[in-house]
Amino acid sequence: MCAVIIAAADGSALGNPGPAGWAWYVDDGCWASGGWARGTNNMGELMAVLDLLQQTAHVDDELHVYCDSTYVINAVTKWMAGWKRKGWKTGGGQPVKNVELMKALDEAMEGRRGRVKFEWVKGHSGHVLNEAADKRANAAASAYQAGRVADPGPGFAGASVSTVPQSGPTVVEEEPDLFSDLDAEAALSDEEQVIALERSLLTDGVRSDRATVAALLHPEWQEIGQSSRLWTREEILAEIGPLGTETTLDVVSTDRLSPDSVLLLWRSISDDGSVLRSSIWVRTPHGWQQRFHQGTPEA
Repeated sequence: MCAVIIAAADGSALGNPGPAGWAWYVDDGCWASGGWARGTNNMGELMAVLDLLQQTAHVDDELHVYCDSTYVINAVTKWMAGWKRKGWKTGGGQPVKNVELMKALDEAMEGRRGRVKFEWVKGHSGHVLNEAADKRANAAASAYQAGRVADPGPGFAGASVSTVPQSGPTVVEEEPDLFSDLDAEAALSDEEQVIALERSLLTDGVRSDRATVAALLHPEWQEIGQSSRLWTREEILAEIGPLGTETTLDVVSTDRLSPDSVLLLWRSISDDGSVLRSSIWVRTPHGWQQRFHQGTPEA
């Protein structure tokens, strides 16, 4: 019976894009880190998993990887096969972002898909392996910010050298449209995409990943909260986190305001009661993004 390697992988960026780092961690005698002078958080997250896969390629053990990035997990386990079939294009026909790393990950997963398991873990929540990987990824990013090379760590015993140059991918792109391919198998209507994106904002997995939430909110996003407070995008990104209670979304109506905007009226129901909500979503070069939101508690 094969043993199981249990590891965590994480990425970090100071500026996003900016000095970036990545790391994976099994224990104090088995970890690795690296980075680049310029990269994004998602590049770091992807590279951490890629290097872990490459350094464990010579063993037959199963691999269990903890990630706090839903983007990485979904890319590898849900979206990649569809992207590859479409010539590395999203469902909307756009080039896949971070494609160099995606192609390398696809190659590294070849023959191992039944032996590699990914599990989401909330970042900065005290998970021992995740905290250790996060610490090393941040240290790597800080090293590159200071003009130094990151500590590579001891690595995995018997591993070959990583096939990705430490100078990093040749293209540094803005953070991708994380939900441009919600379903690689089916073409969703605009209204269905908006509903799916709205529903994703009620999940702790998305709300715990600041980069994911940021990708869903328009740069000029605003919200009128239940207390009548006007929230800005920067304020909500600083405050957002897990809901702490199960919340459902019941669609009231969807109205097309223009070819590139949809008004979604919906009701959220949780242990705290029901709230009637309205959200305006607009189509941008980065996909559908929420432009405005308002919630009013129901009596």
